Amino acid sequence: MLPVIPHFRVAVFSCLLTAMVGCGSNIGFPGVYRINVEQGNVVTEEMVEQLRPGLNRRQVRYIMGTPLIEDAFHSDRWDYRYLLRNGTTTLVTTQLTLWFDGDKLVRAEGPDAPDWGQPPSAEDASEAS
Repeated sequence: MLPVIPHFRVAVFSCLLTAMVGCGSNIGFPGVYRINVEQGNVVTEEMVEQLRPGLNRRQVRYIMGTPLIEDAFHSDRWDYRYLLRNGTTTLVTTQLTLWFDGDKLVRAEGPDAPDWGQPPSAEDASEAS
């Protein structure tokens, strides 16, 4: 009867170890490929350059696409978020929040927001000509 107990312990330990690794812990199997997962709206520099104060909601939706978050409690705010992950590692994240006054775009916030308050510099004027 004694030789059965060590085999039982090995079987229980093997089942527990397999369950821990298979249930999404961060241990994982070495060498397993993890795919890139994209979530949200891809916002390019060209899209942001087309935004101007005074555009209506329909024009902004045409340029940017449907916002990821269109909050019922804040109808004057549209949020565009993008996240690119590989497993548990975040590769790229962007955030752009657009604010409206009635039907007109009034401001943009976030690290990728256009700078509407700055007048064109002398360098920009010389590059344009």
